Amino acid sequence: LLANSLQSLFNYFKLKKRIFMASLQPMQVGALPKLFVVPPGHKASLGKRQPDFTAKYKNEDEAKPLFKENKEKIFELQRKFYADGTRALLVVLQGMDTAGKDGTIRHVFGGIDPKGCEVTSFKAPSREERQHDFLWRIHEHIPPKGSIGIFHRSHYEDVLVPRVKNLVPENIWQARYDQINDFEKMLTENGVLILKLFLHISKDEQKQRILKRIENETKHWKLDENDIKERKFWNDYFGAYEDLISNCSTEWAPWYVIPGDHKWFRNLVISQILLDTFEAMDLKYPKPSFDVNTINLD
Repeated sequence: LLANSLQSLFNYFKLKKRIFMASLQPMQVGALPKLFVVPPGHKASLGKRQPDFTAKYKNEDEAKPLFKENKEKIFELQRKFYADGTRALLVVLQGMDTAGKDGTIRHVFGGIDPKGCEVTSFKAPSREERQHDFLWRIHEHIPPKGSIGIFHRSHYEDVLVPRVKNLVPENIWQARYDQINDFEKMLTENGVLILKLFLHISKDEQKQRILKRIENETKHWKLDENDIKERKFWNDYFGAYEDLISNCSTEWAPWYVIPGDHKWFRNLVISQILLDTFEAMDLKYPKPSFDVNTINLD
């Protein structure tokens, strides 16, 4: 017990040191992703991660040039990724209601070629889906090679809602952690890169976003009575997220906890993670299968 307490204390101060070091170099945007990744085998420590953290970027105007530069690079690299066609990219977006999943898709991924990207939203399982294992409906939406697949919610809903609402016994949803890890490992071994992003917002920020939707008639369509009801279970969902991230942040598919109270900073960090992922692939346009110099257009 003492050893576990000391290890938790060590991890806490290690996290605080990483945050402090990042704050000393506010313009080193490339260092941000490492700050927010949850190392495999470590606790997510969501309560110790600040949703309003901005790494000394004072405002959106300061971050805007960097975000614009990232998007321009992503646009070109995504074209190479599509042409290369040897790997697929799966982006998993999770977060509390109003965390910014739609906004992330619109602002970070909005400028890429749509023929190489598909968004899938997972809602409550249908009758047919409930007759299969919980991953059955997920697998058919895994992106093909050369494409990006974005999951607006995902297979992780099956270790959230069933747990919070007591829909299945604990041993069932507990076993799903390992099943998800094995599933994702199989995907990565078959050329699918996985980015898992938890959009971390505070309860007060969620309240402010809901109030803005109520006040703005053009956003009434985004209001869902269930979102209001689910807010009562904030602590339960918070604990469920803590456990799923801790149990399912692996070497082959780690979780990133993205500060989400400031939308502009969220977008900047995610754009950098996406850019780093593409750049690490060393992408190149494939060479033609024939000598283009022999072409004669009479």
